[in-house]
Amino acid sequence: MTSSILTRNVQPLETPSFIHFLFNDRRASVLWLVVRVWLGWQWFEAGLGKVQNPAWMQTGEALKGFWSRAVQIPAEGRPLIAYDWYRNFLQSMLDSGSYVWFAKLVAVGELLVGIALIFGFLTFATALIAGFLNWNFIMAGSASTNGAWLVLAVLLIAAWKISGYLGADYFLLHRLAALWTPSKLKGWLGAPLPQPIK
Repeated sequence: MTSSILTRNVQPLETPSFIHFLFNDRRASVLWLVVRVWLGWQWFEAGLGKVQNPAWMQTGEALKGFWSRAVQIPAEGRPLIAYDWYRNFLQSMLDSGSYVWFAKLVAVGELLVGIALIFGFLTFATALIAGFLNWNFIMAGSASTNGAWLVLAVLLIAAWKISGYLGADYFLLHRLAALWTPSKLKGWLGAPLPQPIK
């Protein structure tokens, strides 16, 4: 018995060729290089600006101001945060003064995400972190560029096999794959490098 999804003709449902190319073919890694480096540069610039700002790295006042505006419930109209549980979470972070240390985490995190994306270092995990940051910014009522960046992060995650191929993942991914491929675990440290693009 097959576990594949079948067509009406009882044939396995195949992935369309352009989808296979975009998310599995090494030749498409050039496209993902452009997306990855552009998105990484955006994160790097955003993080660098915060790391150089005392309101982020010393007092946390920049994040406190952002959270304070986000949790407000206006007398008329809709609040910035649509979900009460998320508003309560941010309010508890405000009440505990967590913005002082959390602002540093956000600033340094954005900078590191940018660097990792630019160099293609653990692209899947880095894009996941980037997407999580974007999701949180959106949940806090900041649309800005976060929606577009979130979509790009999701696409980099979907193309995880090749999105970092022209980067550090060329050297890392085939070794890390041994962690979820038991037959390759034995030779993890001595695994040969993948073949270059022809």
